[in-house]
Amino acid sequence: MDLVLIGFLMLASVGLSGCKIDREYQRGVIFRLGRYQATKGPGLYYILPLLDQKMQVDIRTKTVDIAPQETVTADSVTIKVNAVLYYRIIDAFKAINRVESYQNAVYQAAMTTLRNVVGQNNLDDVLQDRDKINHKVQEIVDEITEPWGIDIERVEMKDVEIPTSMQRAMAKEAEALREKRARIIKASAEQEASHKLAEASQKIMANPAALELRRLQMLTEIGAENNTTTVVMMPSDLITLSKQWSEAMEKNKTPEKETNGNQKITEYLS
Repeated sequence: MDLVLIGFLMLASVGLSGCKIDREYQRGVIFRLGRYQATKGPGLYYILPLLDQKMQVDIRTKTVDIAPQETVTADSVTIKVNAVLYYRIIDAFKAINRVESYQNAVYQAAMTTLRNVVGQNNLDDVLQDRDKINHKVQEIVDEITEPWGIDIERVEMKDVEIPTSMQRAMAKEAEALREKRARIIKASAEQEASHKLAEASQKIMANPAALELRRLQMLTEIGAENNTTTVVMMPSDLITLSKQWSEAMEKNKTPEKETNGNQKITEYLS
């Protein structure tokens, strides 16, 4: 009786060992006598004890941190680049049967592809067009891992390490570009100001009273500040009259001098 009970309990335990439960993010790849049988899960399912063997696969998105890789860009600059890759298993059967270790395979494929793609671009492209490089690496790695039932969701470069000497050269280049832009802006402002001053001079010539108003405005601006300098401005009409008077005097003096000179010559000859 005891032996029968023990045998019954053993059979029951063996039968219960065939009950398997997988979570929502897990799948079970079943092999019967070494041959692929089915992919099961999630939830509760049953396999034949001693005949079936289960390998569990996690189908959640996984993250691969690619260590810094030293590479030479297309313009012969040695840099170090690291990145992060996100992938997900879409076919558990292929991930188990097509590659020995899909984790290591994905890492190695991403590492070599990152070095190759960065080496095909100039340093400026690596720094400015990261999205382009990320997309290119994603396409290549996804093509490699597709037969393994793995989908590459995203690739992102995290950091680009540049040599110190190159950093100094880039800083000088950036400073020169900023100085160039500053000079161009200043020259453009001076050119625009010269056009405005030319327009203002034309309007003042057409209406001389505008110059007097401008003089009064300048006096008001000077007086608003706390200073001890006194500025006396002469009206432009007075300056114009003095100029006209001096010109008239020159014209009057010239005929007199010529007449006196002719008289002296006539007297001398006579």
